[in-house]
Amino acid sequence: MRILYFDCFSGISGDMALGALLDLGVDKDYLLKQLRLLGLEQEYELNIAKAQRKGITGTKFEVKLLNKDNSVGAAHHGRTLRDIRNLLEQSGLADGVKTRSLKIFQILAEAEAKIHGTTVEEIHFHEVGAVDSLLDIVGVSVCLEYLQPERIWASSVELGGGFVRCDHGILPVPAPAVTEILQGVPVKTGRVQFETTTPTGAAILAANVDHYTDRLSFRIQTVGYGVGQRDLEIPNVLRVYLAEADEVSLDASSVNRTSSAQSEIQWLVETNIDDMNPEILPYVETKLLEIGALDVFKTPIIMKNGRSATKLSVLVTKELLPQIKQIIFRETTAIGLRCYPVEKTALDRKVEMITTKYGSVPVKFSYWQGELMKYKPEYQDCQRIARQHGIPLRELYKEIDLRIAESRSTEITLNDKV
Repeated sequence: MRILYFDCFSGISGDMALGALLDLGVDKDYLLKQLRLLGLEQEYELNIAKAQRKGITGTKFEVKLLNKDNSVGAAHHGRTLRDIRNLLEQSGLADGVKTRSLKIFQILAEAEAKIHGTTVEEIHFHEVGAVDSLLDIVGVSVCLEYLQPERIWASSVELGGGFVRCDHGILPVPAPAVTEILQGVPVKTGRVQFETTTPTGAAILAANVDHYTDRLSFRIQTVGYGVGQRDLEIPNVLRVYLAEADEVSLDASSVNRTSSAQSEIQWLVETNIDDMNPEILPYVETKLLEIGALDVFKTPIIMKNGRSATKLSVLVTKELLPQIKQIIFRETTAIGLRCYPVEKTALDRKVEMITTKYGSVPVKFSYWQGELMKYKPEYQDCQRIARQHGIPLRELYKEIDLRIAESRSTEITLNDKV
């Protein structure tokens, strides 16, 4: 099994990720050709060169923004998620690159919207949608499609410490967007008094990594280093491995953010509640999900003496067990919890962009042992498109079903001819 592993001992940023993937062996000319498909060459200059941090040599990817008169140092207006979506859809980039890029931007937009108390579509990406971050995100997506790893893993993530200056003033490290994006992910802080993980870097991990572990069990084939902008007390580099593993063996202490056809170990926390105002349960559920619970569900039950009750069940990773227990004990009347490991098996998932007469829609396809089992359009995108065009949501679903049926029919016909 071909595995790409991000070793984030000094954090991750968009430019470090792109530099590391280039250092790993992605063809530089191919990347530059793909980035030109965005049609933004008049807005930037690229500098890709070897550099060192604490004696470690790697690749540094640097974007210099241009004024209209081609001088360096321009301040560019932020783009909205819709602007970025339109830019990608109108480009000649492959569908896989568009899908990965949009997923990263969607994660960033949702985090920023929650922090600033606004909607996803109203967010202007002053810091993560500027040309430099746009190139970082699309560039990383191009590289991942180029390498085609079967699994993407990452280590626990160093976030740094201190404070960082941004458009909103001076904020603590990690920045609020980073903590929002990396909920449920194992992290470390304080190795240096500097922001080592940026929102763009965090979103790249959240959108692409399906397994977090510090226990490496594979055969290393190639190593690449992406060099950060500053020289710190520790090597400011991102290390990336391309490796082979005989099988995926996930231990109970690991964190998995996306499903696969492999089994994985998670934990189930349960308690029976029969003496609490039921209005409190939705509030507790929200807090549990915000802290990183994978799922929260409630079951009506009958306890001794015929008393009606609710069984609260929380699916969670092992790292979050202490925090989940604290919330339940603090917010409910529970005085005892049942905690036990459970094995979860999920289908392989792949998101594809389906072109309809109303625009492109991301659709999640689920497979079991290589066979397509089901597919589901992304609801939020469908809701947005239906509102934009003033059509019933069911009309868009019918259009998606039709286009998928046509594409599958074409594939079958082509295979028959072959």
